Amino acid sequence: MTDWQSERKISGERAWAGRLLAVDVDRVRLADGGEAVREVVRHPGAVVIVAAEDNDRLLLVSQFRYAVGRTMLELPAGTLAAGEDPLACARRELAEETGRGASTWTALASFYSAPGFCDERLHCFLAQELSPAVGHADADERIEVVPVLFGRALELIDGGEICDAKSVAGLLLAARRLGRL
Repeated sequence: MTDWQSERKISGERAWAGRLLAVDVDRVRLADGGEAVREVVRHPGAVVIVAAEDNDRLLLVSQFRYAVGRTMLELPAGTLAAGEDPLACARRELAEETGRGASTWTALASFYSAPGFCDERLHCFLAQELSPAVGHADADERIEVVPVLFGRALELIDGGEICDAKSVAGLLLAARRLGRL
């Protein structure tokens, strides 16, 4: 990164804080001396899991997403607890959302969900050699596990039925890793 791309915080305030998110409004100094205001959603980070039952079948989850007003077909995912290791979180979330554990875990990538306004960093894992596991779903989640053939999942991206960034990225990362592209 070059100096002309940097911004330095001059002042800021926490505009709002909730159970999961906070919103900061910061005044920044631009490299050319100008000033700007940045609104930033603060998020603790999350994991996303590509759960491969075998070489052909994945486990997706279907759940209603209030923010977009529709039921979404997604990869299993969840928010990191304070100080939680991403792999430990992925193991917990896979059990909670699908009732499965995995013998083999592969880190695929870490990426930001929407860095223009949010600091959420997602850690993506491929989970293989699945077996039953005990997990306790969050009290406010209503999740249905949906097995899908890998090729069909990629078609669902093309058709716009899988359309959240973490699932699109996770599926494409896993497809590349597994030689499915």
